[in-house]
Amino acid sequence: MFHESFKFYPSNREVINMFKKILVAYDGSDHAMRALDIGIDLAKKYEAKLDIVEVVDTAALLGMGVAPIPGEIIQQVYNKANTDVNGAKSKAQSQGVKDVEGVVLEGDPAAAVLEYAGKNGVDLIVTGSRGLSTFKRIVLGSVSTKLVQEAKMPVLVVK
Repeated sequence: MFHESFKFYPSNREVINMFKKILVAYDGSDHAMRALDIGIDLAKKYEAKLDIVEVVDTAALLGMGVAPIPGEIIQQVYNKANTDVNGAKSKAQSQGVKDVEGVVLEGDPAAAVLEYAGKNGVDLIVTGSRGLSTFKRIVLGSVSTKLVQEAKMPVLVVK
């Protein structure tokens, strides 16, 4: 048999510290809400910090054929993102997550999430499986696909 000191499973302490910082890529969609629920559950179980990140994709606005983009349109998009993130943050806090941060970034959603995750020591990214239109997903690939392919840390995709 095996020596007594040989263990197949990590100790409880090691499991508890597996994820210290979890990022939820959020956009207010149904899939993102399910990803948030999973992120909240994991953050509570692992006593992890939870970062909720929404990215404003101004390039997508340009692609809609509105150029230059009126300032009030950009402000409405940022207001929606801030409202989404603040609501998600409140939900996480009300469900017992002690350390929650909400962040709104600008740029390509996958690239911005990956850059933030790398700079902030994120151990796990949780994202919804959908969020883009079918046409845009075919042409550009989905954010979740890019995260899975390019992230240096685990990515949990929630359907």
